[in-house]
Amino acid sequence: MKLLLLPWALLLLVTAPSPGRWPAADAQESCSHRCGEWNELCSCHPTCFGLDSCCKDFRDFCLEILPYSGSMMGGKDFVVQHLNWFSPTDGVICRFNESVQTRGHVDSLGHVHCVSPLLYETGRIPFTLSMDNGSSFPRSGTWLAVHPSKVSQTEKLQLENETRWQYYGTAGTKGNLTLTWNTAALPTQSVTIELWGYEETGCSEHQGLVPTSAPGVLGQAPGLTKDFIPSGKPYSEDWTAKWSYLYALATNVSNSGFFTFTPEPAPQNYQRWEVGALRIINSEYHSGEKDVHALWSNEHALAWHLGNDFRADPVAWARTQCLAWEELEDQLPNFLEELPDCPCTLAQARADSGRFHTDYGCDIEHGSECTYHPGAVHCVRSVQASPQYASGQQCCYTAAGTQLLTADSMGGSTPDRGHDWGAPPFRAPPRVPGLSHWLYDVISFYHCCLWAPECSRYMRRRPSSDCRSYRPPRLASAFGDPHFVTFDGANFTFNGHGEYVLLEASLTNLTVQARAQPDTTPEGTQARGTGLTAVAVQEGDSDVVEVRLAGGAGVLQVLLNQEVLSFAEQSWMDLKGMFLSVAAEDRVSIMLSSGAGLEVSIQGPFLSVTVLLPEQFLTYTRGLLGTLNDNFTDDFTLRSGQVLPPDASSQELFQFGADWAVENASSLLTYDSQLLVNNFLYGPKHDPTFRPLFPDEITPNSSQTTEVAKLCGDNHFCSFDVAATGSLSVGNATRMAYQLHQRRVQSLQSVVSCGWLAPPLNGHKDGIRYLVGSTIHFHCDSGYSLAGAEASTCQANGTWSTPTPTCQPRRSHTVLLSIIFGGLAVVALMAVVFVVLRRRKGNMAIWGSQP
Repeated sequence: MKLLLLPWALLLLVTAPSPGRWPAADAQESCSHRCGEWNELCSCHPTCFGLDSCCKDFRDFCLEILPYSGSMMGGKDFVVQHLNWFSPTDGVICRFNESVQTRGHVDSLGHVHCVSPLLYETGRIPFTLSMDNGSSFPRSGTWLAVHPSKVSQTEKLQLENETRWQYYGTAGTKGNLTLTWNTAALPTQSVTIELWGYEETGCSEHQGLVPTSAPGVLGQAPGLTKDFIPSGKPYSEDWTAKWSYLYALATNVSNSGFFTFTPEPAPQNYQRWEVGALRIINSEYHSGEKDVHALWSNEHALAWHLGNDFRADPVAWARTQCLAWEELEDQLPNFLEELPDCPCTLAQARADSGRFHTDYGCDIEHGSECTYHPGAVHCVRSVQASPQYASGQQCCYTAAGTQLLTADSMGGSTPDRGHDWGAPPFRAPPRVPGLSHWLYDVISFYHCCLWAPECSRYMRRRPSSDCRSYRPPRLASAFGDPHFVTFDGANFTFNGHGEYVLLEASLTNLTVQARAQPDTTPEGTQARGTGLTAVAVQEGDSDVVEVRLAGGAGVLQVLLNQEVLSFAEQSWMDLKGMFLSVAAEDRVSIMLSSGAGLEVSIQGPFLSVTVLLPEQFLTYTRGLLGTLNDNFTDDFTLRSGQVLPPDASSQELFQFGADWAVENASSLLTYDSQLLVNNFLYGPKHDPTFRPLFPDEITPNSSQTTEVAKLCGDNHFCSFDVAATGSLSVGNATRMAYQLHQRRVQSLQSVVSCGWLAPPLNGHKDGIRYLVGSTIHFHCDSGYSLAGAEASTCQANGTWSTPTPTCQPRRSHTVLLSIIFGGLAVVALMAVVFVVLRRRKGNMAIWGSQP
């Protein structure tokens, strides 16, 4: 693999006779068509700056751009840095993904501009630049296309009171609608405001108006459509995603940043589009011209542009759409079967960061504004789309930490046929980020739940997942000087100086490596302890991500394939085989396609790393974080397979750590400075000359004894680090890191669930928590009596103590009294008849005895 050859290529570079920083350019000394490469003469690799080995024209051909990111909707103007062009040019063309081209320009200052194209994917998009109207593309760079929801509000066309836009035409929602925008983001005198529609279809193109009698995409109402004949169906090979220019709302409007209008129903041939977005462009461009400088609104439900049939009776119209969607859903594959179960508790959901991530539409850290999930305080989404259908899981929780289910509340979590974040290959529906989710899951929610009272239909096809089959991930950590807690719970200290394998997992070819370096004592001498200063990870053929300390203590630096990343514009990146999130300056989260996750943070002067592995990694791991198999006694396994006992001495454990030193040929770490080259590339991966402080060599420092006891208590990691570094602050950082590990382990404890318990027919229940020890109480409606147990408790074996009782009709008091007194009356009547008959019989006997 090319990446694994990097250390040897660097050896070649740093040992070759130096040509100087700016050698005379020839075919081998130029970066034209060579970005990312290196040879004996000079380098076009990002590491060349630190190694003083760049080719003279590196910046001219290996492009740096600002801004470096924008919405996948396109229209963002960006400037190529360090490239000043004053020569005549036939034309500037920017080519993205070797397929999509946009027209650029050179401004009066000689700066080269490109415009990002409309894409159907997110992530790092390679682009090349031509300054000769497409004859050659020798220059290259990378554009970051992001999910529309992650774009700054200042770069968007704003729908004022967006809810009003999406309910327009329903009861009580009429009048004007207003748009606003940041005029500085689109510098021009006048603008055109356009409507674009989104659809996913397998249509063939024909001229003229074509009648359609069957519902179109996702249950569209029948009618006349132009150039549209449906062919194929979702998940078929000919199903594709498409944005279409529909019509202009206004042309030559003053670029004032404000526009108000009264919507009119769109012509019939445009009404099949129910999801779309508005775009504003310079009026000098033709309406509908693609890939020009523009601002886009959020994608939204186009209620305001629908026809008179919608406005005349929006409930009936929406009900028809809901029923059509329901019919279509019954024809599509069952995507629910391959979704992961939700975590049982809010604590689990927040701790399982390799597989679940915050749903920004319901975030406890940002006020819990859960518009579509009333009763919830936090929701998470599954990070990875499901393997076959690219679907997504959603899990919502109450303030008590209980999972909120749609069977109990409209605010419950709903799974998604189209994962909101999409999935490669993105352009194939329903994998388009954001937009497939809108078509398959959101607009149908409007039809069934918001515009018509048919939400039960929606919830039946988007039921919440319970957590009966959820299995928490296994957790291992390394922190402090450094101390290791393995997946099976063994802990030890290994303060070697070098680069080491934390984890190798053959199941997915997952590798995690770390660099450990010594710190200095408060007196300025080298400490006898070390700490982690860099962590790198790769899974299979994924990108390589490295997180390291740089620029002094307390500064994190993230590298992608040995190139330093900037997070000035985006804190979330879609990468090859992983997602990367930098929610805070001191913490990085890496979410891998297997569901494994890494959390790397700054704790004191060193890095702290936590690795989470799903249960399928059982028996597949080795390295300093141990052998994951629920047996801590074999966690100290050498490369040879020899196992050290759990009570091995600190010196033996030091040799165990040294045995897992990284080899140059397989190193994932970056060597982009002479210091790193000399100390770690030239030198041994494990420094045998460094003698650490071993735990059994600790001698109490009388001047710190009281303070250490007060700070550390019985935390031996904390007290060791104070002894090794002479710093109470280092000990405190270690104490906090270990406490964080313990809390996370506690959050990820397995919980038994008995599953959802139904209320009785003609009754109801109290309680929505279905975990072990929880009790559900049952009640009947007025006029019914309970037949069965009044309560059921979730037991340790995952079953309910009693089934749901039944509610049987109860007779009224009047009816009962009528029956009672009626019965008594009948008995009395029979008694009177009996007495009368006996007397009559007696009289007849007397008469018969007379002469």
